[in-house]
Order: sequence, then C-alpha cells, then structure tokens
Amino acid sequence: MKSLLLCLLLLATAPTFGQEPSAKRISRHIEKLASDHMQGRGTGSPENAKAAAYIARNFKKLGLTPLGTDGYYQPFTAKIRRIVVPDSLRKATNVIGFLDNGAPYTIVIGAHYDHLGLGRQGSSLETQPEGKIHNGADDNASGVAGLLETARYFSGNGVKEPYNFLFMAFGAEELGLQGSRYFLNNPTLPLAKMNCMICMDMIGRYNPERGVGIGGYGTSDAWPTVFKGVESPIKFFTDRPGNGGSDNAAFYAKQIPVLFFHTGGHPDYHKPTDDPDKIDAKAEEAILRLEIKLLENATQQPKMNFTTVQ
Repeated sequence: MKSLLLCLLLLATAPTFGQEPSAKRISRHIEKLASDHMQGRGTGSPENAKAAAYIARNFKKLGLTPLGTDGYYQPFTAKIRRIVVPDSLRKATNVIGFLDNGAPYTIVIGAHYDHLGLGRQGSSLETQPEGKIHNGADDNASGVAGLLETARYFSGNGVKEPYNFLFMAFGAEELGLQGSRYFLNNPTLPLAKMNCMICMDMIGRYNPERGVGIGGYGTSDAWPTVFKGVESPIKFFTDRPGNGGSDNAAFYAKQIPVLFFHTGGHPDYHKPTDDPDKIDAKAEEAILRLEIKLLENATQQPKMNFTTVQ
C-alpha cells in the first residue's frame, strides 16, 4: 500500500518537476539560435525572422496566448544609426506570449533575441567584423533560452499565481533597445497593469568568482522582501540601478520596477567567438532556478511601487 501511495504521489508531482529548468533544454535552445546557420540573427535578416518563428512556436507549444498585433508578433521598423549603410531601415518584430491567470496585474519577463549578424550593423568589437558570423550565444541566445525555460515552468507548474505573466522576446535590442521601446510606446497590455519587469541578457557565462549580478534592486522598496531568505548554490549579488544594461532600461524609464540578470562581460563579447560551446548550461539552469524563486516570492507580494534610484 505504501508503495502504491508513493507511486501515486510521484505521478501527481511529476508534471511540476518536469517543468523545472533543464541544462539539456537550455543547450538545445542556444545551439539552435546561435548556430552558424542562423548567421548571427542580425535585425532584418531572414535568420532573424527564423529565430522569431522558433520562439513563437515554443510559445504556442506552451499554450501561451498570442499578445502581439499579428498573433505572437508585434512588427515594427528598426533603424541602424551607428554606421552608415544603404539599408538602414530593417523589418523587425517583438514576439509576445501571455499567461493569463485572471489576475489584475502582470509580471513581464523578457530577453532580446537579435544579435550582430555578419558584423555589418555596427557595435562589433572585432577588428575587421564584416562578413564574419557573430553567433551571439551568450548575447543573447542564453537569455532567450532562459525566457523559454521560465515560460515553460510557469505555464506547466499547475499553479495559478495571483499575477499574470507576459513573456517577451525583443527585436533590435542591439540597435539601441528599439524593440522594447517600441512595445512600451505601443503596448499590447496597459502599462498600468504591469507589476515589474525581469530581464535576462547574457546569463550563459557564469564566473564563480564574480557570481551572477542582479541589477534593479533599488527600483522598488519591495525587492528586499522578495530576496529575503533566498539561497542558491550559485553566487549572486544585487546592484541598485535599473537604468542600464539591456531592455530593462526602457521599462525603468517608464517607471516600472525591474530586475536585470547578467553574468558579466568576457573577451568574446560582441565578437564572432561568442559561440555555444562556451556556455555553462548547468550554471544557467541554477540561475533560472534562483530567478524562479524570486518570481514566486514576488507573486506573494502586493503590487510593487516604483522608486527612482539616486
């Protein structure tokens, strides 16, 4: 009888455990998005569109509700400003999926999926970047993998949290946060309904001496309560500002509390050598488990107020 009860218990809890972040799935997402076949996912390229489609397919599999202006997509026009090119206007899109828990407020979780393509749109730190594939495994296939794994967890954990979740893959971040700024100026969900925003950008190159940085700690007086008692096998530290680093800065400018997860710079940043074989997927799995703990704590708090970081 005890064995039967144990089996029934395991069966009942298996779906929740099955949604936990997985290093294997993280690696699979990054290898897909940052392979040479994706040609660096430059804004306006066919490969960038393929990356958006890959994300949308995963959102659909997870049962997320489309919340773009065209299904999961929110198309917009991005502009290259840092260098002079004949095709400075590029088609771009945000990919947006909604987990509706019937709650009055929503937590936004985001990561950008574009990178530098073949080094012809500016920002490369390679000496002669033109024509070289900038795979962007850490920047930011790692963040997109985190986005998909977090969406997988909350859409399949069997819990109806007291907040909704809006999962967003931003386009044209490398051209100056253009995707997130476009969304915030053309929101498909009222900004007043947003509780906070969590951003993942470059979370794949964990350095145990540094740890993972979590910016935005000062953007709401609720964050210390959210972090209270949280432990992790990986080292982490908080930083108060929320107005730099990635798409979180656009949300901070709209007075929405933010957190920004980042494992720090490295010699391959914005170079063709940012490849999938350098990603620490096991560490990223641990980072996502830490993030989920914080998100679960955040869902138990009232709607956050925004505080400006001095």
